[in-house]
Amino acid sequence: MTQAAIDPAQVTADVIIVGSGAAGGMAAYSLTKAGLRCLMLEAGRDYDPQAEVNMYAPESDAPLRGSGTPDKPFGYFDATVDGGWEVEGEPYTMQEGTQFYWYRPRMLGGRTNHWGRHVPRWGAYDFKPFSRDGLGVDWPIGYDDVAPFYDRVEKMIGVNGGRIELENHPDSPPGCLMPPPKPRITEMLIKATAESLGIPVRPAHTAVLTRDMPDDVAPRSACFNATPCTRGCTIGAMFQTTTSFLPMAKATGKLTVVTDAMVARVTMAGTGAGRGRAAGVEYVDRKTGRRHQVRARAVMLAAGTGETTRLLLNSGGEGQPRGLANSSGQLGRNLTDSTGASFSAYIPALADRPRYNEDGIGGQHIYIPFWLYEQQKRGELDFARGYHFEIGGRFGIPPAAALPRTWGAGLKQAVRSASGATIGLTLRGEMIPNKDTYCEIDPSVKDRFGIPVLRFAFKFSQHEINQVAHGRRTAHAVFKRMNGTILDRDLPPEEIMTAGGEIIHELGTARMGADARSSVVDSYGQSWDVDNLMLIDGSIFASGAHKNPTLTILALALRASERLAARFKSGAFA
Repeated sequence: MTQAAIDPAQVTADVIIVGSGAAGGMAAYSLTKAGLRCLMLEAGRDYDPQAEVNMYAPESDAPLRGSGTPDKPFGYFDATVDGGWEVEGEPYTMQEGTQFYWYRPRMLGGRTNHWGRHVPRWGAYDFKPFSRDGLGVDWPIGYDDVAPFYDRVEKMIGVNGGRIELENHPDSPPGCLMPPPKPRITEMLIKATAESLGIPVRPAHTAVLTRDMPDDVAPRSACFNATPCTRGCTIGAMFQTTTSFLPMAKATGKLTVVTDAMVARVTMAGTGAGRGRAAGVEYVDRKTGRRHQVRARAVMLAAGTGETTRLLLNSGGEGQPRGLANSSGQLGRNLTDSTGASFSAYIPALADRPRYNEDGIGGQHIYIPFWLYEQQKRGELDFARGYHFEIGGRFGIPPAAALPRTWGAGLKQAVRSASGATIGLTLRGEMIPNKDTYCEIDPSVKDRFGIPVLRFAFKFSQHEINQVAHGRRTAHAVFKRMNGTILDRDLPPEEIMTAGGEIIHELGTARMGADARSSVVDSYGQSWDVDNLMLIDGSIFASGAHKNPTLTILALALRASERLAARFKSGAFA
């Protein structure tokens, strides 16, 4: 159904899905395949990668040669066509003395149009962190509960990679992964060097096709190793819901999508047998400002960690000043983001390389997983939880720090010589939830639709600071073994860490748990307080491993959707 033909009040839906990114797209795909009628509400505008993505234009064709600007922070051709760190008329605030950045793409497909595509599986330790170190909480589920869904999701979205064979890094069963690309020269050097220091290097698992993925509705082609994934992908090599799940779900005839639909609150049934259940949602048309109410037998929130939490905090009716589904008081608490820091060096052995094409797929081909679990268990590290390194270093303009202070022909020659001789190790680590990091409703600020906005508080603990310091020592040891010149400034670890939200891995503000007293939802994302209200995005994470979260979001969304479909089939919502 086209949006122009839609009268939202007349749409008959079994399930309302709020959000069209990883979780929302998976829910739409799974539920419509199960025969349920779904109404998807997306806050952003419609988006067609086939018509809007410019994969081939050189940066020199763009204003400012494609450089990032406030409205296009990741460059002129970046796939995020609306939204970003700041959205006009849709502010957020911060507690005094704290810093947090909130990335909000306002477009169909959400963050899957622009993401890192690194999709490692979480391991057994990642689901039971409290049992291992006494910090935070355990998840109510373990790796064995999620593993069958990891298997299926890897096949559904198309993941390339190889065996890891390391503690807490489970390997995929045969048939789940596509073949990985070969390492680049710089990656091979890092692998040889790191492993000489006892640091393992393994194939990265990446949601980019290395084999064609035929489908009658949404066929996808293997990557041809020539364009940046962050621009989007018209051939579907990179996983986006806009080139996979959403067209597949629409083809069933059971999915209606309404874009520019800013959901303001969950509405509740006031009387009758449905009392205490969600009746639907109220949303604002971002173009007209008109408010609409739509109804369904169940509501799934997949708006992203911050938006889902804001929606619930703003949905409290009479007698619920802390919001809806918040009898535990945990809504908005336990916010985390990955830690981030980058290290680089100039490697003379890589200078003056002959020119050839080493583009490969978007991002790294190999990476350094966390490898120090035994040392951590013995108390030899001064931080809990782990980190990993993502590997960078290709032909391109070298940083100024790697060039001599010269000009003219000498500068041109220096640039040619140093191009491809700078390598980088980018740290991503786990943050442990703490009492000083949360989001709440700002009591005095509303957006242009009259919806109260979120206010963030954010603080890293000494665990994260010590973790980054350890990562820097490790990265520098690798660089020195290569006789490299370290290009990093000598600053305290607190000053080289990315700010909260900058890694765009915010999680945990409506965490799952084993009981209603200490958590917002159960292990399937079902609200303890509202029987037909499900949360399926990153908000339900009980902790945030150092491993990127999207594969786990997809696996949990599939698990929750199939359980919801089973409840429909059993007559739970008759």
